Amino acid sequence: MRRCNAHCRCVIRSEVLVESNVKIPPDADSSSGRFNRDKAGEGKRAQASHNSGKLGAGITARSSMDFQDSSFVRLCEGVRTMKRGANLNPPNPFERLHLEEDLSAVEEMRRADPDWEPPLAQTQFFNDDTKSLITRNDSEDLSFDASLNPYRGCEHGCAYCYARRYHEFLGFSAGLDFENKIVVKSKAPELLRAELSHKNWRPQKLALSGVTDCYQPVERKLEITRRCLGVLAEFRNPVLVITKNHLVTRDVDHLAELARWQAGAVLLSLTTLDSHLGCSLEPRASLPQMRLRAVRTLAAAGIPVGVALAPLIPGLNDVELPQLLEAARDAGALYATYSLVRLPGSGAAVFEDWLDRHVSAEKKTSVLRSIRDIHGGSLNSSRPGDRMRGEGAYAAQMAQLFKVLSRKMGFEKMRPEMHAKNFRRPGGVQMDLAL
Repeated sequence: MRRCNAHCRCVIRSEVLVESNVKIPPDADSSSGRFNRDKAGEGKRAQASHNSGKLGAGITARSSMDFQDSSFVRLCEGVRTMKRGANLNPPNPFERLHLEEDLSAVEEMRRADPDWEPPLAQTQFFNDDTKSLITRNDSEDLSFDASLNPYRGCEHGCAYCYARRYHEFLGFSAGLDFENKIVVKSKAPELLRAELSHKNWRPQKLALSGVTDCYQPVERKLEITRRCLGVLAEFRNPVLVITKNHLVTRDVDHLAELARWQAGAVLLSLTTLDSHLGCSLEPRASLPQMRLRAVRTLAAAGIPVGVALAPLIPGLNDVELPQLLEAARDAGALYATYSLVRLPGSGAAVFEDWLDRHVSAEKKTSVLRSIRDIHGGSLNSSRPGDRMRGEGAYAAQMAQLFKVLSRKMGFEKMRPEMHAKNFRRPGGVQMDLAL
């Protein structure tokens, strides 16, 4: 059985597989726009459960228990959440119905039984039978035009994550749902092989991933990312891995093979050296020390590795910029980049709630005011260039400080050099194409 959220007492039968006729657009992983909804099934699904969400065609909803006897995999049986970045489920702007927690009932239960605590929500996994994997973008401020995401949602649960809003496109909330309702593309390696083998595929750098972390906890069991890397190494197609999990070191073999052909690099996200802050801000990601250890391991294996100081949050972790760059350099990072925090859509409510729980009211006001200053009065900007680096005096100062410190630490480049000259199709001829 599964529950709507951490405090709700209504129970949804895990035996019922929730399917939908709603079609998710092919670029739902990276699109920021709305899409047409199929209203016909809303009432029927609302009757089936309080908050099951409307999923894309081919996506089957299951709790972790549903996988016990399946050929898919046995996932996290009985695992209960320990820490989450979010403490609420903001309303989904695409949904007509929203479940509100009855906090008075929780307090009533506690008064009746002082030892009672609300049941913790299990992480649920949803199998996505998507027919394509590689998504494309035309953003001017990204260093890649194509990416692949083996998962949607992320159990790391970073309170500031800009990708939370994309979960709303699947009928979920950007809050707890983003962390405990994970969509799994179980056929990703096979889809990737098919797309790279297609005669129309133009070899180019891929980002792994863009709106999730490809090394989130369940990857340890499923190894979907590892198998995707195996396919990329076989084709020698360039890939930039972006993660904040030490688990990336498990795949040194594939990454080293890609690096041998100048077709592989890793970018470790590093936000703080303060373990206490890291545990509350990024509750299920690797500790900062483990990420630096991953940098050392990858560098020792000859894999180009760098760090992304992302995001820098005014008044929270921005003061650590010099220490973060120094630690990355000492660990063997070859390049560094940064971005300033942005909070699109309902993700802003999640971060504001996090501030309520972890800093003073005065501190919260100061942090939010500073974020608005760098995004023209809003908590988010969608303008290419500005959305990553911000605008105004503070943004200009951070850009100059990063430039000076990077030069001082020996970081001359913000991204690795890769090319697709050695791309090949197994069984076919090698293609001599520049990236």
